[in-house]
Formats: sequence, C-alpha cells, structure tokens
Amino acid sequence: MSPEPLRPLGYQHRHDQAFQKALNKAAKHYLQQRADHRFADLRFYLKSLVLILCCLGSYGIALCVNVSWAFFIFYPLFICFALLLAINLVHDASHNAIFKQAKANYWLNFWVTIPLGLDPECWRVRHIIFHHAHTNIRHYDLDIEENFVLRQTPYQRWYPFMRAQHLYWPLIAAMTFPALIWFFDWMDRFHMTRVAPHMRHQGRRGIGAFLLAKLLHLIVAIVIPAFVITDISLGTLLLTYLFSQMLASLVFVVLILGTHWAKATFYTPPKEGNMPHGFYTHTFSTTYDWQTTPRWLTYWLGGLNLHLTHHLFPNWNHRHYPALAKIIEQTAEQFSMDYHCISAKELFVYQQQFLKEMGTGKQADEH
Repeated sequence: MSPEPLRPLGYQHRHDQAFQKALNKAAKHYLQQRADHRFADLRFYLKSLVLILCCLGSYGIALCVNVSWAFFIFYPLFICFALLLAINLVHDASHNAIFKQAKANYWLNFWVTIPLGLDPECWRVRHIIFHHAHTNIRHYDLDIEENFVLRQTPYQRWYPFMRAQHLYWPLIAAMTFPALIWFFDWMDRFHMTRVAPHMRHQGRRGIGAFLLAKLLHLIVAIVIPAFVITDISLGTLLLTYLFSQMLASLVFVVLILGTHWAKATFYTPPKEGNMPHGFYTHTFSTTYDWQTTPRWLTYWLGGLNLHLTHHLFPNWNHRHYPALAKIIEQTAEQFSMDYHCISAKELFVYQQQFLKEMGTGKQADEH
C-alpha cells in the first residue's frame, strides 16, 4: 500500500513573474529567428541512430566473437551505450521533448530502456513529478531520500562511518542503477512508495507493461548471453552484468545529481501553504550548469551538464541547451539572478566539500 500522499506544494510565482516573462520571451525570439521548434531535429535522429547501432553492435560483438576478452570489453560497452541512449533519448522523451505526440515518446521510452533495464514510467514519475517540481525539498524530492549509507542533506541522521563518505560515495553512486532496476522499480510499481499513483497506467495494464519490460531486459542482458557464450560461467556473466550496470550508474549519478550536491542548498517545506519564494529562484538556488571539456561532449551527454538550463526548460530538446544557457545568463544578469556555469573541476571540488561537511554530522543551514 502506498504511503500517505504528500500535500500539494507550490511556489510564490509572482516573485519570479518578471524574470519568467523576459526569459520565455527571449527563448521564443530565439526559435522565431531560426524558424525552429523545441522538439528533435534530423541531426538528433542521426545521433540517436549512431548510438543505437553502437549499442547493438557492441552487443553483437560480445555475443559473436568467440574470445573471452572480447566479451569482457564489449558487454560493458553495450551497457554504456544503453546508458547514452537513456541520457539522450529517454530523458528527453520523458519530458515529451522528442516527438510532439506524447504516445510516441512513451513507446520510444519503452523499447529504448530495455537494454539498460530501468522502468521508464517509474523513472519518469520520480524524475519529473517529484525531483523537477521539488528539487532538494525534504520528503518531496525522492532523489535525496534518506538511505542510511550516504548523508546527502543536513536533516538526515548521521553515523560515524559517514566521515569517510566523500571517499566511498562513488560506490554508492555505482549501486544506484542495480538498486533501481531490481528493488525500487518493483516497490514503485507495486504501491510501496508514493510513485505508483502518479503513473499513466494502473492495474493490470500497468503491471503487465512493467513485467514485460523487465522480462525482455532479463532475456537480452542475461538469458541470451548465457545460451550463446558457452565458455563463460553464469556467475561470471552475472558479475560482468553487475559491473557494467555499476559503471553506467556512476557516470549517470555524477552527471545528473552532482549539480544539486554542489549547490548544497536544501529546503524543508512549510507546514502550511507554498514555498516562500518563486520556482525560478528555487531552481537557481539548488542547481548548477557546468561545462564539459571538450565542449562537444555536451551534445553527446544529452546536455545533462547544463542542468540548470534543463530544469528551466525541461520540455525543450537538449539540442537547444547551449543557446538557452546563454539566454539564461543574459536574462539573469538583467534581473540580478545568481547564474554560474562552473568547470567540471569546480563541480568535483564543490561535491567533495559538501560530502565532507555532511559527513561531519554538522547541521548545515536549512531553509
């Protein structure tokens, strides 16, 4: 049975009205100048095709080359390309930013997530309804729920071993995908969390689609390799699968969650009413943009490093993020909003500082 639902929580939108109006006007002008739209374009489709071919190609080589070392190289590559597909396609499709038709985005997500194994509907609800709408807000943002291993907010319990969390956090980050795929997805779908009531399909239809996707992932990732590759034991195959998922998980968590750690601002919801500030103010206070080196990596990483930009324009295809980031910077300067696009090195330094601070057990400032 689902836990008690949270009361609706909004923002004081009037605080940000002028900034929001100017930002949206500038973004609309950008599209009009280019005679463009916010969805995917031909270049995006070609990139997606390249990633699909690389994913399937790595899988095929891992199965067909009758040499053990080839499997241990190309199977992890298969999972990593599956991650890139999720970053570039599933993330945008969940926000309906690839196709104009919501149903087309839904079916794209269903098939593209099979190699990686994450349930796209569970992830969509966690990411959009809970995380995007309530970033770094206690109880509302499921990405910062207490896990008793990594203290990532100032109001969570502290244990002595957490003094070393700035050292062991990559292991916890690496376990995120395995935990989601084989534990939290199931809890979400079968009404043991707050996620299930927000899913598109309930009852038999929702459970049937969920079980089918998990079965297809199991067949593709485990069953077929176990039958085709006879000189590798099932135990070795399972360990390779786990290692590959952990590697992909680590990369993803660093890209998408690290920006919120780096900003290190957290909120407790008021007992009554909405948050005391506007949504845009909230987003600026909890999220960073950071720059890849070399910069062309931004496009292949689905623009996830431009994470503040994504939170302000979640329904835009990531091909627009570099241009939108410039628009945000210019508009923020006009309204004295605190915009920074930091380097990857600065992001890592801020993350480490935050994890060390949380690891001491000190209560950081709450808002």
